[in-house]
Amino acid sequence: MKDRYVIDTNVLIAASAAMAMRSGKPLLPHHQEVMPQDAGQLEKVLDWLIAFAQSDSRLVLDNAGQINVEYHHKLDFYDYGIQVVMLKLSRDQIDRVNVDYDADGNGIVPQPLDETVHDLADRKMVAAAIAALQLPGSSAVAFAGDTDWYDWETALLQTGLTLEPIIEKWSRSKYAEKTYRQEKRHHKAKHHD
Repeated sequence: MKDRYVIDTNVLIAASAAMAMRSGKPLLPHHQEVMPQDAGQLEKVLDWLIAFAQSDSRLVLDNAGQINVEYHHKLDFYDYGIQVVMLKLSRDQIDRVNVDYDADGNGIVPQPLDETVHDLADRKMVAAAIAALQLPGSSAVAFAGDTDWYDWETALLQTGLTLEPIIEKWSRSKYAEKTYRQEKRHHKAKHHD
């Protein structure tokens, strides 16, 4: 484990879905939106979040509270992911960093990342991770099923960020499938013009 993590919301949702299944509770609608839907992969995400919860690793949040707002918007109070956030808050295992926001409420990232990070909701995560680089020790962005992080990987690594794909084999495979489909559509569109 790193000293601190920016945790993409998909990790908290996937772990919460796995905990619900493990506990014999019904899946809620927001659990069913999560990727992957494979129970074995969800269990790996849950195991990672349990290890994070039990560790001294810190959770990175922004001073404006927008990351925490997103967590609470996407998850219910009783979801395991939210319980881990509350546990880290209660143990004072939080690093708060400054993130600037634009008029639309999207995190502001430095150029050229503003052209690279196309998911506006993830920009606050990227901005928080970049701000966390100024803190002593190691840090990373942890993600599970959101393959967009691979779209931005080269540019993010150039900033000094570390990515920690929790289910890397699965997510890289899904990213390769997505890239193949995009290239195939692009090729088909090119030859129909």
